[in-house]
Amino acid sequence: MESLEKQLSCPICLDMFTKPVVILPCQHNLCRGCAGDLFESQNPYRLSGGTFCCPTCRFKVVLDRHGVYGLQRNLLVENIIDIYKQQLEKGVDPVEDMPLKDKDSEAPRCQEHEDERINIYCVTCATPTCSMCKVFGQHRDCQVVPLLAVYDSQRGEVRATIELLAAANSSVQVAMMQMEETRCLVEESSELQRRRLGESFDLLYALLEERKGELLERIDGMERDKMATLRVLAERYREQLQLSCQLQEKLQQSMEQSGTAHFLLTAKQLQQEAEQAVRAMNLQPPEPGYVSMEHLRVDTRKLEVQLQHIDFTQK
Repeated sequence: MESLEKQLSCPICLDMFTKPVVILPCQHNLCRGCAGDLFESQNPYRLSGGTFCCPTCRFKVVLDRHGVYGLQRNLLVENIIDIYKQQLEKGVDPVEDMPLKDKDSEAPRCQEHEDERINIYCVTCATPTCSMCKVFGQHRDCQVVPLLAVYDSQRGEVRATIELLAAANSSVQVAMMQMEETRCLVEESSELQRRRLGESFDLLYALLEERKGELLERIDGMERDKMATLRVLAERYREQLQLSCQLQEKLQQSMEQSGTAHFLLTAKQLQQEAEQAVRAMNLQPPEPGYVSMEHLRVDTRKLEVQLQHIDFTQK
């Protein structure tokens, strides 16, 4: 391991695991307290069980009514943490098995005095330095303290900063999950509106087709009526024409027959019938514009303008 402490740090609080340590189904570990905070942030009502995502691998963890208390404890990790802390209390680095004070021998050297190691801290300039710089160098008029005195305070500040970052990370993770939920809701809402829009336009298509059929039926009916009238009128013309031809033939025969008396007896009657036939043949043709269907024309201009301006309802 490159860093045991890093391996024993919680991915939420970024601090070393705090007992009890729970192991998730994805085999990653969390402090039970951190796991509980994460579970509460994603399940504010906690009516019966719930879910949350592992902060390390995003695996979806499903909990029963016991919540995080139903997760199994990782006793192995807890034992390793105990051993690690015991080694620290003895002043031994548990990773390298080296006394911490001996590691100071590897402290960086001063840039001004290459033979001197940095072993004090200049409070005035807020920078580590060496003893020679305090005696002869640029920090001779400055206030200095041992490194360990400043080390503890700054380490506490860094730890506090880490805790702030951990809290911020947790907030960001919650915001990311909320954003993902929002994205899913946007997709569902968009699909719903697409379906509703399709249904609305399908209804318009159906209404237009129905109305078109009704108007076409009216045109067909008008055509049938006009054609029936023309057929009746044509039949009358044919009857008058046939009668006229018959009278014409009779008149021609009467003129060709011999005998004055016989001609005079039939001519008067035939002449009267012919005059009546001529008067009857004065049939009136269809009035002007009879063939026009312009009165059945549909003006869709206003409807076209309305259709062009169809838009979503603004609340």
